[in-house]
Amino acid sequence: MSDSANPSALRAFFLHPLVKLFIGLVAVIASMITASIAWDFLAKPLGLGPWGDVLRAGVVVLVAGLAYAAFVRWIERRPVTDFGRRGAVREWTIGVALGFGAISLTVAIIAALGGYRITGWNPPSVLVPVLAMAIFSGVFEEIVIRGLVFRLLEEWLGSWTALALSALLFGLLHVMNPNATLLAAVAISIEAGILLAALYMLTRRLWMAIGLHMAWNFTQGGVYGVAVSGLDTPGLLFNTMQGPPLLTGGAFGAEASLPAILVCTSLGVWVLYRAHRKGRFVAASWHRFRTGRPAPAVVPARA
Repeated sequence: MSDSANPSALRAFFLHPLVKLFIGLVAVIASMITASIAWDFLAKPLGLGPWGDVLRAGVVVLVAGLAYAAFVRWIERRPVTDFGRRGAVREWTIGVALGFGAISLTVAIIAALGGYRITGWNPPSVLVPVLAMAIFSGVFEEIVIRGLVFRLLEEWLGSWTALALSALLFGLLHVMNPNATLLAAVAISIEAGILLAALYMLTRRLWMAIGLHMAWNFTQGGVYGVAVSGLDTPGLLFNTMQGPPLLTGGAFGAEASLPAILVCTSLGVWVLYRAHRKGRFVAASWHRFRTGRPAPAVVPARA
């Protein structure tokens, strides 16, 4: 019998999803912190201005992505299908379109109900810092929450439990943001936690979730000038927002509003339905063991 068929106790320990999750989180987060410190030490003195922040975000997420790829290849010993090149542009573009459409519909509903009013314009230069923020949050958070937390919890506990736990964690992490409220955390868990995990389940890759996450943040802050997860973000459209927090999301931003919950959760449920119809749900590990079903698919499925 080969070594791969009869792994040692140590190898079996490192193959447990919780252990792999810990190793993966340490590798990706440590690489992000190291890249950030190195950039600030080496490049920040050059005074690159706002575009330097965009370049910094790109370099940091690239390093984090390489750390994730190294973890997948050397620890999990499988192909890095989450970032497969074939169809990447298509999936990322669909995600961008979904993100732009979802936040635009949300703001339109808020405006129709009297909660959002355009009062002027800002210069296009306001888009640069928002782009940097969208790149970092869209890529890094998806690698951590969907690529590591959701995927490895799903391998252990199955799709439904992983969906619930990763969504809850995603909402709780936003409690640390400025102007965060319990409503904001619940909204993020329900709308974004479900939708982004559903996109990963449907495609078994990160591109579409990254595209939606980036476009949502960039459009919300850069175009409509609405606070992004509690961070005040000047956008192209200078505006005033008024009304109850349930309508506008308050100081946290439109993503904490009832319209956002309705729009994004509806989209998330639809994507989950598609994923279920295509057989993308995964049973818990002990159920797979009893029934002889395979582990989560390594080969990415097209949406």
